[in-house]
Amino acid sequence: MSSPLGPAFWRLYAASAASNLADGVNRVALPLLAATLTRDPVLVAGLTSLAFLPWLLFALPAGAFVDRTDRKRAMAVANAVRALALTALAVTVLTGTASLAVLYAVAFAVGVAETVYDSAARAVLPQVVRRDQLDRGNGLLTTAEEASQGFVGAPLGSVLFALAVAAPLLTTAGGFLLAAVLVVGIAGTHRPARGDGPRTTIRRDVAEGVGWLWRHRFLRGLTLVSASTALTSAMTSGVLVLYALDTLRMGEAGYGLLLTASGVGAVVGGLTAAPLAGRIGRTATLVAGSVLAALTLGAMALTQNAVVAGALFAVGTVGVLFWNVLTMSLRQALIPEALFGRVQGGYRTLVWGGIPLGALAGGLLADATSVPTVFAVAGAVQLVLAGALWWLLAAHRDLLANALAADEGPTTA
Repeated sequence: MSSPLGPAFWRLYAASAASNLADGVNRVALPLLAATLTRDPVLVAGLTSLAFLPWLLFALPAGAFVDRTDRKRAMAVANAVRALALTALAVTVLTGTASLAVLYAVAFAVGVAETVYDSAARAVLPQVVRRDQLDRGNGLLTTAEEASQGFVGAPLGSVLFALAVAAPLLTTAGGFLLAAVLVVGIAGTHRPARGDGPRTTIRRDVAEGVGWLWRHRFLRGLTLVSASTALTSAMTSGVLVLYALDTLRMGEAGYGLLLTASGVGAVVGGLTAAPLAGRIGRTATLVAGSVLAALTLGAMALTQNAVVAGALFAVGTVGVLFWNVLTMSLRQALIPEALFGRVQGGYRTLVWGGIPLGALAGGLLADATSVPTVFAVAGAVQLVLAGALWWLLAAHRDLLANALAADEGPTTA
């Protein structure tokens, strides 16, 4: 029987669910707002680029900051900043002064805050559960994240947008404020233990984290495969709203339903990733998920049927969640706790930093050809990357077998 995860985990779970509900509403509202301002695929995809550009620019310093401060407090402040930025955007909508420039600026500001929030949230989990509980903890957190975004946030965002453009923005701001309050309720402090050595600069901290990641052969390879996969996925996510509105002709509410279908797959993937890895192995589960995601992307290029596209999107997201849950647990198990924010920052700089480039590339490709072509190209590239992932995991099978062995327990309860 599995041992309980403990009250600190469940408080973190509640805060994560509230924050991700706000993310889900936001994920629908901002692209829809962009589509009311322009139908240019390059400009619409530019929104995704601006939202993820902070990961390229600030993931490293954000990780160093997270390794210097109470991670719980960093999460709360980051959510408060996101709430303020979205409130400001709602004001421009209500006053009729909204523009692409304002939307881009807010998306960028929210992205900067997210680099701090996400780095801190990922670093906190190994402090509140044991190492052998990481897969289960990540599975539950990821399921709550995707359910909040897909099941509730996506349809809620589209319905609110149809009622009033400012409504989802104000709702999102309120959700982030609630999450900030909830995360403060996690007992204890969560500042990383860094020993009694001399104080260092942010620059030296960043260099230490990047150097550690570069010297770790497995994590270096995983970072490169992850970055390439994220870039190709972003080619489709940047034009997904146009795929829903113009290719599938689903309308604004239908776009939210498409994201809800993805949420269904995410919940299934999040709940089954750890049990499946325990049954057939981590390598088989990760490679199967990567192949599944690649094949469904390619198939989405071949249909204009909304039901078929939604089903494919859901199945592909199952594979994506296998990746998200199991690779996060590996990083949490392999990276020293005091270095986690900085190493994770280096990882995210390449992985999430490639998303704005991929989104822009997808917009340019759609402009030159068509939106379905973007899905076909992305699926083909991801199938090749699935082969690279299999080679990497097979080459480090012994490391993976021992990575998540039970330890004595979390540093805080």
